[in-house]
Amino acid sequence: MPDTDNPQIAEWTNRLRELVGDFDKNTYFVGHSIGCQAILRFLEKTDVGETCGGVIMVAPWIESFGLETFEEKEVAAKWNKDSINFQEVKKKSENFFAIFSDNDPCVPLEVNKIFFEEALSVKIFIEENRRHFSGDDNINELPIVLNILKKI
Repeated sequence: MPDTDNPQIAEWTNRLRELVGDFDKNTYFVGHSIGCQAILRFLEKTDVGETCGGVIMVAPWIESFGLETFEEKEVAAKWNKDSINFQEVKKKSENFFAIFSDNDPCVPLEVNKIFFEEALSVKIFIEENRRHFSGDDNINELPIVLNILKKI
């Protein structure tokens, strides 16, 4: 995605539009952290008349989360400011999944778990001790994503 140090909603959703174009039931989206919001915002604004096969979100967040630096808080504030029309997003797929870690320092589990269950009726998976599922956390593979893809 463009400018990952300073992600902008329009730039990221436009990039998805360039990469994906039209989608259908054989299209699956997998995102991590702020990338999940980019996918949801892309789906919200896309009118292709089709639904995608599914959306798998790893460490998704919608509420402010445990950020340390001023820069991180500024980036998150931009994404939190504009709400997402989840009723529109729900029209784009019947298969939404969210994978959380029980010890993610950035994504408060209970708040975000409840939010995504209510907003998108997601199927929730909770992994143990995976923190924020990043390379910094020594998470370089996530077999649960492949397993979910195989089932849908």
